[in-house]
Amino acid sequence: MLGYVPIAAGKARAQNWQAPLPTIDQVGAACLPDTIAPIDAPFAMPQLRRPEFPPLTVDIRDKGATPDRKASDAIHAAIAEVHGAGGGTVLIPAGRWRSGRITLRSNVNLHLAEGAELYFSGELADYRPAVFTRHEGVELMSLGACIYALDADNIAVTGRGTLYGPADGPVKRQMMTQAVVEKFVPLDKPVAERVYEGQGGAPVFLPMFISPTRCTNVLIEGVTLEQTAFWNIVPVYCDRVIIRGVTVNSVGIPRGDGIDIESSRNVLIEYSTLNCGDDCFTLKAGRGADGVRVNRPTENVVIRHCLAKQGHGGVTVGSETAGVIRNLYVHDCVFDDTDVGIRLKTRRPRGGGGEHLTYERLRMRLSGKMFRCDMLGSAMYVGELATRLPPRPVDELTPFFRNVTIRNVLVEGATRMVHVTGIPESPLTDFTIENADIRGELLITADDVEQMTFRNVAIHSQISQLHLTDARGLLFDNVTFDVPGGQVEVSISGDRSSEIRFRDCQPPRPAGWQTGAFRNSPSRSQ
Repeated sequence: MLGYVPIAAGKARAQNWQAPLPTIDQVGAACLPDTIAPIDAPFAMPQLRRPEFPPLTVDIRDKGATPDRKASDAIHAAIAEVHGAGGGTVLIPAGRWRSGRITLRSNVNLHLAEGAELYFSGELADYRPAVFTRHEGVELMSLGACIYALDADNIAVTGRGTLYGPADGPVKRQMMTQAVVEKFVPLDKPVAERVYEGQGGAPVFLPMFISPTRCTNVLIEGVTLEQTAFWNIVPVYCDRVIIRGVTVNSVGIPRGDGIDIESSRNVLIEYSTLNCGDDCFTLKAGRGADGVRVNRPTENVVIRHCLAKQGHGGVTVGSETAGVIRNLYVHDCVFDDTDVGIRLKTRRPRGGGGEHLTYERLRMRLSGKMFRCDMLGSAMYVGELATRLPPRPVDELTPFFRNVTIRNVLVEGATRMVHVTGIPESPLTDFTIENADIRGELLITADDVEQMTFRNVAIHSQISQLHLTDARGLLFDNVTFDVPGGQVEVSISGDRSSEIRFRDCQPPRPAGWQTGAFRNSPSRSQ
């Protein structure tokens, strides 16, 4: 006997949460306040403050910059002067400017005045020599980023100006497309020998837009990013990062992620608006064997008062998870016309995982699912490991997701409430949704889950079926199912399915439900 246990059902309790939820006019870059409010997170995290800079300001025009030619040399001359003087601001004034890669140095604020437009080159020569970077979780030497920094402290990119990604040219034409990165880069070679700078037409790895690397005390504030070649804002191996008031537009650009926090810690993202060709707000920590070798987590990240518009995921964890993503707190955000609201993704050979992930006070209007967890991926990328069965042996490349809490959420529209594709040897574990009102076309599909709770939830769905495979320890507590015909149907499969309980729900239990088993065989499949 599998032990599907319906708890004695009485009249379902009324929804008892009254948490204030943000509206679209209260979040995003247009609402950026002057001050940074204290950080209140469910984990220990330092209070972050803006980097401070001396009053020295050097205008790039004073270093010979003119609109009719690339200003790279003038910008770097200004950066060198400010850095050498102990710090200050490099000013890019209003107007149209062109540049190759810009490398920031400690105690320098690169400030784009309102009306400044900075266009980046599409020529490989403007991004050479190759620099240390991480591409999709693998360390190598390549183009780096349009705005790059390495081992710098107290740096900033600020202002109301607009940055434009690389123009058409060799940078884009020579992008590596031969294989996924971990199959193309020889991981047995030292990183210093993994060099890709496009000599003789050879492949390169696209530059990110802004990527401080191994930096501390970083501020990115106010700027708008357009037409990126690849991921937009990507702190790598950084500590104490503030990203606020930025606007990203990359719709239609493959892999045009908005903000990717990569193996960094103590990060605040607030009042930003992302409209992206891929995921919007993303947490990453290295890929597969190379990420396990590095073993650096992303941890202590707060995302608040932000607006996700178009994008594959509003907030995504993964799929590069090798160093583990932990201590994420997302609150008081709006997802408007995003595909998936909350997205977890990894793959069997990616390693690591995610834990202690908390989301609350969110408003969503989605074109896809409210919550999507996918741990299998596609055979295109991981071959036979994308097949669920048989369970594989657990090793250092077996990923996990656990301790995920979603509370105080209003979903005004979605295609499905919850869709989980776990893996048998490492199920999604300790997952809770509480205090939620959700409207969607479909209910719940969950494969390989353990200890999943829905509490104080109202679900309005056009379809009445729940599909569960190897699901154990599920509790529906005070859940109202507003479905056609007023009846919920459950299809359960898998020998490990057990302890599935309904308590104080409306309707009290699914159709055909009995203590210990289903009476109606069409509702139950092995």
